[in-house]
Amino acid sequence: MQVSRVSRVRIMRVRRAVALLILLGFLSGAALPPPSLDTPWAWPVDGSRHVVTPFQAPAHDYGPGHRGIDLAATIGSVVHAPADGVVAFRGVVVDRPLLTIDHGEGLVTTFEPVDSTLTPGTVVSAGDDIGTVVTGGHSPADQLHLGVRFNSVYINPMLMFGDVPRAILLPCCEALAVTRADAPAGKSP
Repeated sequence: MQVSRVSRVRIMRVRRAVALLILLGFLSGAALPPPSLDTPWAWPVDGSRHVVTPFQAPAHDYGPGHRGIDLAATIGSVVHAPADGVVAFRGVVVDRPLLTIDHGEGLVTTFEPVDSTLTPGTVVSAGDDIGTVVTGGHSPADQLHLGVRFNSVYINPMLMFGDVPRAILLPCCEALAVTRADAPAGKSP
């Protein structure tokens, strides 16, 4: 199947746009991968691993998205530290009781809504109890929001638990020809 000049121009524009988006992602730091983990993090709540609302990266710093995951967790459930770290913040932001842990190497986790007695500077180990699920914030009752930042950029928390395979970029720039036996020549299927 022969590709028309108009189609070639459109393909080149799309390739340039994708290349520009990739370049901008690298320049902004958003495309930096998290540090490699010797062992995956511990799941922060007991019971089944049920993600109610998955991570949805925003298109830009102020764009809409979901900068974390919401986990099924009944009110009163104990929340555990997913990895070693130091409590960086505990308090209420707007209407959200939350706890933030700095894990070093640019990794920071935030849990909400969580009631905790820990104070900033407290050292925690993976699996330690860090608080209990309460109500408040944007998550409905019986959910725990978990956000993870790497070098101040939100990333998909599931990467830290070993549950999301890394993306593999495929070769680019091969002319793609879509054919269908019943499609008329020169027209898209």
